[in-house]
Amino acid sequence: MNLKTLFKTLGPGLLYAGAAVGVSHLVQSTRAGATYGFELLWVIVAANLIKYPFFEFAPRYATATGKSLVDGYHKTGKWAIMLFALLTISTMFALQAAVTVVTAALFGNIFGITLSPNALTGIILAFTMLVLLSGKFSALDKMIKVIILTLTVSTIIAVIAAFDFPIAQTNPFDWTNAVDLAFLIALVGWMPGPIDISTWHSTWTVAKQEATGYKATLKESLFDFNFGYIGTALLAIGFISLGAFVLHGSGEELSANGVIFAGQLIQMYTSALGDWAYWIIAIAALTTMFSTTVTVLDAYPRVMQPTFEILFPTLKPKNENSQIPYTTWMLITISGTMALLVYFGQSMRFMVDLATTISFVAAPILAILNYLAVTNKDFPQDSKPKKWLLIYAWFGMVFLSLFSVYFLFWRFILN
Repeated sequence: MNLKTLFKTLGPGLLYAGAAVGVSHLVQSTRAGATYGFELLWVIVAANLIKYPFFEFAPRYATATGKSLVDGYHKTGKWAIMLFALLTISTMFALQAAVTVVTAALFGNIFGITLSPNALTGIILAFTMLVLLSGKFSALDKMIKVIILTLTVSTIIAVIAAFDFPIAQTNPFDWTNAVDLAFLIALVGWMPGPIDISTWHSTWTVAKQEATGYKATLKESLFDFNFGYIGTALLAIGFISLGAFVLHGSGEELSANGVIFAGQLIQMYTSALGDWAYWIIAIAALTTMFSTTVTVLDAYPRVMQPTFEILFPTLKPKNENSQIPYTTWMLITISGTMALLVYFGQSMRFMVDLATTISFVAAPILAILNYLAVTNKDFPQDSKPKKWLLIYAWFGMVFLSLFSVYFLFWRFILN
């Protein structure tokens, strides 16, 4: 693949990275390292490996058919598209709230803004909506390459610099402890990201083809995806390393308050790099979380509009280029997010754990839907996954299903 083709192809995979490298990395991976050292490193690696096929199926489906996975769910059966709609509605507000709360916390801490977290979250969502509706998202699509590169370089330098920090052997993970198990579920739920992102990824792949007029080959699309996927996995390892090197055994407990946590997060970097790096790290963290907020707010209208138009054909506008459905779903997402924060947002940690736990329970269902989409009889034969990948996917579906059943049994029967 030559350099010119590479730049034509890269895009959806980096948008995936922009959506994934957020709460799961900045918050959950850091908490894992800070609390348990490197004990949960294998969990992060395993989660990335187990979920890989279900994320890979997104660019595979979009490239082969020119349509998103929503179309794949529809072809699987009406029950599949209805199930997807129910799962998305059950997770969308908590997920949007979780990423935006962290963004607001970083923004408030860095710039010393004293507004309430909910007020700041509302302002950020309103601004994000204006950015998307004014067509500026295409600029963010280009910027995200610089954003991810900045964060990656900063993380690598910080980890190397933190090697001199001694690792305290305290707080071992206890498999019989309810608090430890609850955190494990939350960590796996969004590592490397919720499987919902696979559907979003497929819509971005289609949008990229329509915007550029260039139809990437399956090989090129999978290269773009693997580039983003492997990068997010390495960043997760970087964040757990920073938590383990700098915060583990320090006696400092990561706060459930968003603004305080944001300060601790940035201090973790500057402890390793030095005070000179404060603004570099602050900007990298903030732009990363803002890119996540934007990509999530863009993604839900993109997937919910076609989903509900399939379920309720009368909702389909006569003008295919109408922005009314997209805008309507964005307003619904923002309204539901703010309502959830006002009535249930007790703390940043509460919101993050709620969203990640819901995603964990939904993961095996979405994994199965993605599998059925790429093995459907209507899916192009030459683009179907190889046998080894299907076996790999079966292992992942069984594991995620059993783990979810165990969690539900532990949560509602044993406790």
